[in-house]
Amino acid sequence: MTADVSRDGVVLIGCGRLGSAMLEGWLATGAVAGSDLIILSPSEKPAAEAARGRGARINPPLDALRQAKTVVLAVKPAMWRDALTPLVSYLNHEVIIVSVMAGVRSEDVFNVSGRPVARVMPTTAVAQAQGVAAIWSDDAWALETAKALFEPVADVAPLDDEALMDAATAVAGSAPAFIYAFVQGLADAGVAQGLSPEAAARLARGALRSAGAGLETGEGLDALIARIASPGGTTRAGLDAMADGGDLTRAAETAVSAAVARARSL
Repeated sequence: MTADVSRDGVVLIGCGRLGSAMLEGWLATGAVAGSDLIILSPSEKPAAEAARGRGARINPPLDALRQAKTVVLAVKPAMWRDALTPLVSYLNHEVIIVSVMAGVRSEDVFNVSGRPVARVMPTTAVAQAQGVAAIWSDDAWALETAKALFEPVADVAPLDDEALMDAATAVAGSAPAFIYAFVQGLADAGVAQGLSPEAAARLARGALRSAGAGLETGEGLDALIARIASPGGTTRAGLDAMADGGDLTRAAETAVSAAVARARSL
């Protein structure tokens, strides 16, 4: 049996960067109809206002929550208890809680809500239906509900153990910023070689788009690298330099380890 969240109604608690990105992706793909959305946000957000124009209800009376079958918890990790606790008595007993918060265990959310929980860590590219999302739940129906919600906007990667969620957060959720930082470093290196800042930035950003296009072929990363890096060529020289110094591997390991440690401390 497959969950159909579009007919069940979705409550989104929190409409920050990630919440807004999810809203944009759901509405753009039709994964969730605007008329099936309830958005709870303490301040006005452009994405929420756009959803209102599609029929979403913004901060309605809490009795409206009783018909919802899915609640997406997208507030800052430090604020989730204060956000969720006052709402629990208004939620029906069949509701599924989908948490997209880093570092918050499903057991803790279950203890407050008394409802099955699925954890999802999506990237903000869900706004363009180009995201990736790690997903875990020990409840089969909660897992199917979360998959139905995110498969239209992301490449969903199920995890075998909730303990892996912090690593998945670092590798996927945080990694776009790591990649952007590397691309910025490439642009800076281009400037050091004589390119103008404008040309270097344009070329580096274009390289990032080209790399993303290569992924659409479905080939493995090693094969994609080999396609560009001819033996004895300029690309191979650069790759060998990074490998010999260990800088790229060390930077990746340091960034991921730091992000995992931070997630576990939240």
